[in-house]
Amino acid sequence: MQTNNNNNNNNNNNNVFEVENLNLWYGKTQALKDVSVKIEGRKVTAIIGPSGCGKSTFLKVLNRLISLIPSVKISGSVQFHGKDIFSDGINLVNLRALVGMVFQKPNPFPKSIFDNVAFGPRIHGKKTKSELADLVENSLKKAALWEEVKDRLHEPGVSLSGGQQQRLCIARALANEPEVILMDEPTSALDPSATLKIEDLVRSLREQYHIIVVTHNMQQAGRVSDNTLFFLNGELIEADTTEKIFTNPKDKRTEDYITGRFG
Repeated sequence: MQTNNNNNNNNNNNNVFEVENLNLWYGKTQALKDVSVKIEGRKVTAIIGPSGCGKSTFLKVLNRLISLIPSVKISGSVQFHGKDIFSDGINLVNLRALVGMVFQKPNPFPKSIFDNVAFGPRIHGKKTKSELADLVENSLKKAALWEEVKDRLHEPGVSLSGGQQQRLCIARALANEPEVILMDEPTSALDPSATLKIEDLVRSLREQYHIIVVTHNMQQAGRVSDNTLFFLNGELIEADTTEKIFTNPKDKRTEDYITGRFG
């Protein structure tokens, strides 16, 4: 995938991630096979493919959440702004702040709406009370939730509807001032109305963040993404602009999946 936009690193290219010969095993089962791809910054990249193809595994590699699973073995390299995230000098707390994650099911903490959003910055210990208040407000505004909760900030996060909880989780990720937002099927547990709000939010956030979204929904991938990666049986079959993937794929397996012949 070629790059046209600039990001805020010092590399000579605009790729936020560069993955080379990535292999991953859960015990003896290989889940990712020789994956090599460059992911552009300031774009929405969709990851599609049938269940069990390696989509979510690949996503969790990008901020090393996958490292929390004891049986995992990995070879190859994953560079984030030119630095290998598996090198010994990588600070995982900083990496996961810069590469935020939003999960399939909304998972607000058992805290107030305010404290959910303020949680990460407080851990990093760098925000005064007034700074936290501003950061919470700005994060909720970016997540298109402020107007709905500004008078309820001290109510529990779990008191919100499912769609609001997911936007709260997005605000919580944004409060850490990330560069990348990873989303693992963020609308699969939501109704159509809440889904559209999340999709609108993804489109609005693309101006400021690199966004990578795993989705089973072909229509959703077409609506929100600039680029698409198609995985099958742990292999990256094709990576291109979403328009080309959906209208003129190079690989017949991609075409078969897009047109519903399997998956």
